[in-house]
Amino acid sequence: MGNSKMREGSVDCVHPGGTHRMVFTEWGDAANPRVLLCVHGLTRCGRDFDDLAEAMADHYRVVCPDVAGRGRSDWLPDPGLYSLPQYGADMLTLIAALAPQQLDWVGTSMGGLIGMGIAASAASPIRRLVLNDVGPVLTAVSLKRIGQYLGNAPRFDSYAQIEGFVRAVSPGFGPLTDAQWQHLTTHVIRRADDGRFEFLYDPAIAVSYVDALITSGGQDIDFWPLYDMIACPTLLLRGATSDLLTPETAAAMTQRGPRAQLIEIAGVGHAPTLMAADQIGWVRKFLLD
Repeated sequence: MGNSKMREGSVDCVHPGGTHRMVFTEWGDAANPRVLLCVHGLTRCGRDFDDLAEAMADHYRVVCPDVAGRGRSDWLPDPGLYSLPQYGADMLTLIAALAPQQLDWVGTSMGGLIGMGIAASAASPIRRLVLNDVGPVLTAVSLKRIGQYLGNAPRFDSYAQIEGFVRAVSPGFGPLTDAQWQHLTTHVIRRADDGRFEFLYDPAIAVSYVDALITSGGQDIDFWPLYDMIACPTLLLRGATSDLLTPETAAAMTQRGPRAQLIEIAGVGHAPTLMAADQIGWVRKFLLD
């Protein structure tokens, strides 16, 4: 993978009572006024998008942030701040710093929800929106599945063990090579003080997540009013066996709001990694057409 074009930057974002640093990886010409913002899932990081970013860097300045509490970005002092409003505010701070003439958005799971929130605003800066296996209904069954491992903060004696855990909790990523699994593991882990391996996300992100589960009473969580306010062209990618985005919700998304263009990906669940050539090709075609 040619990392010669890859750079790291950061912005200072505001939370109640202070500031935190949000780190991002960027690819392509830093002077390019066309920006593609790629935002990752709940426990992931911006490096998930390396393959997509490299493929798009000839047309865009591609920026892949680590959402607060993940990757190389600062952890927040109050677990209650790990919420979509804070994430959205952080992304608007980043967008203001980048000052793009044109902004497109690729969001996987949580990153798609953040994008939906911004795209639904009256003066949305988003020209085109790609939602990767996420929509306005989050199923209770998927939320419960994710919650089972989220707050555990497990430690592992070896790299092989922690990669095995990533593979075990992410079967929905679909068929990947050993090198791809290694990439998806290496950037979300670190060595703890005791020399063992642990994940790079703040275990406190589980607090507001569990609160949302309790508030929903074990029911699906519904964001249809938000989705219906989106006006920009939208591409929806759905893993064919996804438990987070049902076929019914995906079909309804093609008829409501921005009337998303839907592509279903066989052999994949939650969520497509956007590493395969066909997945990258669909995103590229939608953004550049």
